Amino acid sequence: MRRTGQQPPTASRAQGGTVPVTVRTARWCATHPGKAIAGWVLLLAVCIGAGAVVGTNKGTFADFWIGEAGRAEAMASGSGLTPPPVEQVLIERTARTAGDEPSAAAGEIRRRMEALPAVEKVDAPVASRGGEAVRVAVTLRGDRETAKKDVESLLAQTAEVRRNHPGLTIEQTGSASVSVAVNDRQGQELRRTEMISLPATFLILLVVFGAVLAAAIPVLLALFSFAGAVGLYGIASWVFPDAGGAALSVIFMMGMAVGVDYSLFYLKRAREERERSGGTLSHARAVELAAATSGRAVVDSGFAVALSLAGLYLVGDVIFSSIATGAILVTLVAVGGSLTVLPALLAALGHRTDGGRLARRRRGGGEGRVWAALLRPVVRRPLVALLAGVAATVALAAPALGMRLGTEGKETFPDSVPAVAAYDRLVRAFPSEGPAHLVLVRGEDPAAPLRKLGAATRGDALFAQDRAPVVRIAEDGRTALLALPVPYAANSPEAARSLAQVRDRLLPAAVDGTPGLQWAVSGEIAAGADYAAHQERRLPWVILFVSLATLAIMYGAFRSVVAAALGTVLNLAAVLVAWGVLTLVFQGTWAEGLLGFESLGFVGSRTPLMVFAILVGLSTDYQIFVVSRIREAARRGVPTREAVVDGIAGSAGVVTSAAVIMVSVFAGFLFIDRVEMKQIAVGLTVAVLFDAIVLRAVILPSAMALLGDRVWWPKRPAGASVPTPPPSAVAEGKVLVRAPGTFVRAHLGE
Repeated sequence: MRRTGQQPPTASRAQGGTVPVTVRTARWCATHPGKAIAGWVLLLAVCIGAGAVVGTNKGTFADFWIGEAGRAEAMASGSGLTPPPVEQVLIERTARTAGDEPSAAAGEIRRRMEALPAVEKVDAPVASRGGEAVRVAVTLRGDRETAKKDVESLLAQTAEVRRNHPGLTIEQTGSASVSVAVNDRQGQELRRTEMISLPATFLILLVVFGAVLAAAIPVLLALFSFAGAVGLYGIASWVFPDAGGAALSVIFMMGMAVGVDYSLFYLKRAREERERSGGTLSHARAVELAAATSGRAVVDSGFAVALSLAGLYLVGDVIFSSIATGAILVTLVAVGGSLTVLPALLAALGHRTDGGRLARRRRGGGEGRVWAALLRPVVRRPLVALLAGVAATVALAAPALGMRLGTEGKETFPDSVPAVAAYDRLVRAFPSEGPAHLVLVRGEDPAAPLRKLGAATRGDALFAQDRAPVVRIAEDGRTALLALPVPYAANSPEAARSLAQVRDRLLPAAVDGTPGLQWAVSGEIAAGADYAAHQERRLPWVILFVSLATLAIMYGAFRSVVAAALGTVLNLAAVLVAWGVLTLVFQGTWAEGLLGFESLGFVGSRTPLMVFAILVGLSTDYQIFVVSRIREAARRGVPTREAVVDGIAGSAGVVTSAAVIMVSVFAGFLFIDRVEMKQIAVGLTVAVLFDAIVLRAVILPSAMALLGDRVWWPKRPAGASVPTPPPSAVAEGKVLVRAPGTFVRAHLGE
């Protein structure tokens, strides 16, 4: 209690210690809300403006070169043998064709395309063996990047010819047109996902808080975090080049997940502090106390998420580097917003965020009592509960042992995109227009071994036979290129066998006896195989780095080796479950109708790593908030088993709400018609649900109950046990927080 002449205890002193920076920041922002809000808006405007001014640095094709395929691409680029961008116009007869001949449409296509400045040449029309289809190859000037900009002019001419020949099916396809169409479709679907997830998140928060303003604040902060991070991402792209639209999708996904969660945890804690004081505590003071507990947890969680995502840099791949950069930026911006503008808004809005009757109904503690009733049997028989939880984890994770990896390509993109559907029909009519092995040889007389190689493939069903392969020789005469088309999808077992045959048997035999030759094989099939192998080699290092990083973060948060190790193991368990479910769902066909996809027979090679890095960060987020509550109870002198029940039950409502919000955000990506995005959505959704139902409600409490005080090794959290002060003392400002059996004078995160 306070003696005469002493200052009332506040969150500004921690039993003689220094004031945490989270508390000092919250105090300033709460007492100067106008300046804090204006400063935050100005900072976001600077970030967005700077990003718009400097633009986004797109990665070059050289940034994607990996393994032997990358070496072959480098050889081709250095000798001027890189295949130019080619668009194919496919003209097919239909049942309603009457007097409208494909040859007439092909002639018009040729005349129109030759008049375009972006076109280098137009080949003569080629008819399929049955004569039902005709293709016209159009070679563009420049490289594959400029082709994406120029292809729109070609598509306009194709559309005009289609209108002039309504009795024919006329479509354009090629790497440039497929890339542009798929990215445009994904952008439209991402915007639709945003329109679904935003109101869904707001409604969930409205149920949680019972106040429109309280529900709107986390959503607005998440959107501001996304906008600010996009601006910063443009600046960062000059160090870590942008690899395409995937990064923006992940930035939005992470921005909504962590932005809403951090605001939710902070806002909910500030409310709890006011409720404990019977409503006598000012909003500014409640914000200070929330900063000492949830504020510190937000910082720990933010660093944990950022470090987990930083593990993606170890992959040494431009795609993962760009995704990691964007996700880290949005996480750090969300942390900054939760620690600054959120306290300012809560202090400025005051009672308008408290809510009405709906909020009062939810404050009766019924949710906590339900969770406590569910948890007590678990801690009463912890060994049985632990074994049951581990058995469920093993059962769901086991299928991951059979996971097969593959890479996206034209064959895996949705057929609902006209350019993709046209590519499929083109390859059926002209097998040699499918994926090809690009074989490069450098040295004296490089064409001779390539001619031997081409002859060795004649009559082999693993290679397309409708067109004889042609050897191209560089101007210097020392490098030659041979394209060997394959009449199978790039990710098919037949394509893999053809690659192995070229690399392991046919090419070595062709160059045998010729000294001083260098050779390498590229192409869609080789690049995909090398990319997947590269991921598999780097995966253990990423897992090691991320595990050690999260272990260090959680040790810093709890000062306990055992609690940190337990949290790390639970994170890995969630990842293994996600991988197991991904294997079950996407390598089979049983879920195709349910989720709207066509099984590829494999999991995307990027998916396991992305799910791992994102999931470990988000799982650590939950572990820190839950175990922090348990630790608070232990600091009050509560026995570990009871502290487990009190901590989990006390945080259950807010953490469950956060999990529901995350699931709603991730599930929204199921509506994007791209298998890779569906895989990421399913992996993250399943893992978050499993974390909430099994890991947090069964395995974590049972393991901590079995460990007892050993869970806090090397030492149990220290804390003074003090009698509960009367409400009058709280009202007079003599104490700040009232809890069962104790009261806390200073920040609980010390």
